[in-house]
Amino acid sequence: MLSTLFDWMNDWGILSRGFQKLPMVFEHDQEHYYVVWETSFSVSEFSLEWWTDAIPISKQVGRHNIVKAQYKMIDESHHRYSAIIGPVGHTTKVHYKCTSKSAWTNEYTIPRRSETELTRILVISDNQNGPTEFRQVLTGIQNHYGKGNAPDAILHVGDSVQYANRLEDWQNQLFSPLEDAGGYQHRSPIVWVPGNHDHDKARTPDNSNIYADMYHGILTTEGLDAPEVLNGTYHRFYHTASLGTARIIVLDAECPSAEQSEFLERELQSEAFQSAQFRIVTMHIAPYIEFWDPYTWNEKGEKHWGEHIRLEYDPLFRRHNVDLVISGHQHNYQRGTVQRDPQSADSGSITYTIVGGAGGGLDLVRVENWNMYNVTYLDHHFVSLEVENRELRWTAKNRAGDIIDQFSIVR
Repeated sequence: MLSTLFDWMNDWGILSRGFQKLPMVFEHDQEHYYVVWETSFSVSEFSLEWWTDAIPISKQVGRHNIVKAQYKMIDESHHRYSAIIGPVGHTTKVHYKCTSKSAWTNEYTIPRRSETELTRILVISDNQNGPTEFRQVLTGIQNHYGKGNAPDAILHVGDSVQYANRLEDWQNQLFSPLEDAGGYQHRSPIVWVPGNHDHDKARTPDNSNIYADMYHGILTTEGLDAPEVLNGTYHRFYHTASLGTARIIVLDAECPSAEQSEFLERELQSEAFQSAQFRIVTMHIAPYIEFWDPYTWNEKGEKHWGEHIRLEYDPLFRRHNVDLVISGHQHNYQRGTVQRDPQSADSGSITYTIVGGAGGGLDLVRVENWNMYNVTYLDHHFVSLEVENRELRWTAKNRAGDIIDQFSIVR
């Protein structure tokens, strides 16, 4: 048994190498990836080495690209490293590993699907403060994809931890459960949607945004050394992603701004969004919440958290032909499909989903009724979203793997 454990640790690059968090890879525009990892001791000259099945574009070392990682000391036993892969060009696979003289990882491979190929997206949200339930959900996810297989991407719709400033929450509620479930985060890029528990919204220097900042708009590892990045005041979560024939707009529900509003209007009207087969918007807080704690909803003013989404953003979603809105925040599952314009039968439909059931304590008490949801499920779950050319398939399953809801959009 002990030798099996040692073999496993060696296979994963953990044995005697001090890794506390093996690489987690995030989608970072269409041709880049952001990678973060952590060791228990400071390592000088840590690098990320990456290559593709096509000819490398820059910084060639043979066929490999090498970038020096950006370093951040969190405390004496937590040393974080990050780097940006790309641009990767036209390729079907991206390979990478993290290397130094004293610590290194195995090689990981990120598959890249062509636009019309089947693209499988795992959708989860709100696993915070429920590591036992999250592990059960992950077991269901493993059974869904099959042993040794992984989704092509993960859409995490926010609230991966309870307290962003607690290192143990990041380890116990996110990194360790994912690692124990097969390490999807090494090879399935995460489209990260910030939740209200994930980051320090104050953006003051030296804040507690330890792992959540994605630094969208910065496309080189050297850019991570900018003063506003190093002191924690750089803030940009909103961005777009293309997965298969779907175009996804990611919004920061917690930090509305004039810049985000301008970005949203521009992207909704863009050729890339309007010409996509499927137009998706995702943000953590849903525009139409029905279940919450009655006291905090009514007495603490939490009913107002999503008003700007409902009053400012949602009319834009309907006007610009959004097909699907994906949110979390509310800890259960809901799905509703309505006409974009209730006064016009020819306006087309828009579907709103809430997928906040990856592990956090469930919301079971109704506080509102918007008379728009066709399906409500008050338990933990995950969603398999498949995009294949002109068809989008949505399948929601509970921890046991039973289907609780499914629908499709066919062009």
